[in-house]
Amino acid sequence: MGDLLSLAYATEREAIAGYSELAERMRRENQPSLAAVFDRLVGEESQHLENVMHWSERIGATSPDFSTTHWEPTETFDDEGAGTIAPELLSAYRAFSMAVRNEERAFVFWTYVAALAPSDALREAAEQMAREELGHVATLRRERRQAFHAQRAASSAGKENWSLAILERRLSDQLANAAAIAGDDGAESLNKLAREAGDRADDLSQAPFGDSLLLQRAPAVTADRMAPLCELLLDCYLDFGDRLADEKERNRAQEFAAGAVHCLAAIRSASA
Repeated sequence: MGDLLSLAYATEREAIAGYSELAERMRRENQPSLAAVFDRLVGEESQHLENVMHWSERIGATSPDFSTTHWEPTETFDDEGAGTIAPELLSAYRAFSMAVRNEERAFVFWTYVAALAPSDALREAAEQMAREELGHVATLRRERRQAFHAQRAASSAGKENWSLAILERRLSDQLANAAAIAGDDGAESLNKLAREAGDRADDLSQAPFGDSLLLQRAPAVTADRMAPLCELLLDCYLDFGDRLADEKERNRAQEFAAGAVHCLAAIRSASA
């Protein structure tokens, strides 16, 4: 029982640490609304941690201490790239979606533990943990629905006519502007990337891939900076590369994705 409670304690602490890091990153990136979302998730997980502590006291178990357990910790927390992706591509809806999936993984883990428990007491304890996680899932799913409706209701001014061709042209202009103020070493590379983005824009103007839900969901501010804009284009090309029915078109999307990867690496290197 001590091991089980220590494992519950460790997984909750892992989630608190993960969401805390994301909140701090959003503050550093001047994204206070997203920082507030992750702070709320820290609060949720902190309450879960208190529940584990109170339950431990109620059943007379020793205080959870993962350093004494023989179990290997399980990684149920996954930030799904939120720690590295451009903050402009994040939203409250995406943050809560990530949290829902983390809680669902925790629920599945505890049901697995319950199924393999060697005693009734441990099985009942694991089932209690699973019920706790299922309650968290329900709470966060409600938060996610509210965030979705708020995002859909928010103004989409400035992005009604977004297309991949328009965004590639915008990226080309941004790269050219960056080249104009870069030193001799960086200007040539940025100008080359600007020409490549322009070529992709011309190609897409003649033969677009079609509509992309990723474009519809992206915040309007995404197109204001090179890195998030390039990341958005990359996501779109990868999506088309996976789902287009025509093999030739899939290959073209993957070729554009490769170009976006090189472009994003150069942008990050230039801003480092």
